[in-house]
Amino acid sequence: MLQLTSLSDIRQHTEMLRQQGQRIGFVPTMGALHEGHLSLIRAAKSQNDITVCSVFVNPVQFNNAEDYRLYPRLLEADAQMLNQEGCDVLFAPTAEEMYRQKARLSFDFGELEQVMEGAHRPGHFNGVATVVSKLFHLVKPHQAFFGQKDLQQFAIIQQLVLDLSFDLELVCFPIIREEDGLAMSSRNRRLTPEQRAVAPHLYEALQLLQTQLQSKPVAEAKKETEAFLASFPEIRLEYLEVVHAQTLQPVEEISAGVPVALCLAAFLGEVRLIDNMLL
Repeated sequence: MLQLTSLSDIRQHTEMLRQQGQRIGFVPTMGALHEGHLSLIRAAKSQNDITVCSVFVNPVQFNNAEDYRLYPRLLEADAQMLNQEGCDVLFAPTAEEMYRQKARLSFDFGELEQVMEGAHRPGHFNGVATVVSKLFHLVKPHQAFFGQKDLQQFAIIQQLVLDLSFDLELVCFPIIREEDGLAMSSRNRRLTPEQRAVAPHLYEALQLLQTQLQSKPVAEAKKETEAFLASFPEIRLEYLEVVHAQTLQPVEEISAGVPVALCLAAFLGEVRLIDNMLL
C-alpha cells in the first residue's frame, strides 16, 4: 500500500491513475478505523480498480476544541488494517499540509444545515464541506463512499456535489453495528466500561420509536421514546427527531411513500454519539 502525506503527491498520483484509465474509489475518514470503515473499503474495492482512503482529523469541522484534542488518532494501526484489506493508497496529511492558509470560503446549505447536527454544532458542516471539496479535488475519485450513520453529512455532501458539479458518484453504505446494536463509531473508544454498557439503549430507543410510530402520532411516539431514554441517568439526550429522509425537515405524521429517518444525538459523559434508522 502506498502512503502519501503531501497534497502534490496525491494529486500527481491520482492524475496518473486516471490517465492510465484506472477507476478510483475513495473512502474519506478521520481514522480510528473500525468495521464500518472497512465495509466501505471493501465496497470501494469491489467496484473500482484502485481504492484510496484518507485519514485526516479535520480541525475545521470541530466546534469543540476538547473533542478535537481527544479524538482518537491511531494512524499506525489504521495503516495496518487498510493494508490487510488491500487498500491501494493511504493519504494521511497533517493539518498544516491541508490548510497551508486559513480557508476563507464559506458554505450555506440552507435548511439542510439548520436542523439536528447543524443546529447543535454551528460551523460543523462548513468545515465538512471545505475538507471534502479539497479531498475530491485532490483524489479525483470516480466514486466516494460514506456511511449512513452520518446521514445529515451525506445529504450535505450530496448538495455539495450537485452545486459544484463534481464528476463523481456518491455511495451511502448502511450502518454497521456491534452485536448489541450500538452503531460503530470511532468515538466509542472513549466510552468508559459503564458508559459502553448503557450505549446500546440509543439503538433500542430508535427501535422503540419505530414501533410507536406504527400506532401513534409522531409527537406522542417521540415523547414516549424520550421518556425511555430519560430512565437512564447516564444518557443526556440532545435531540430525537423524525424527519424526511432526503430534506431532513421534521415530519408531523408518517405518510405512505414518504421516506422517513429517525435520528438522535446523545451524550454519555463527555462523549457525543449519533445514530439513525431509515423507515
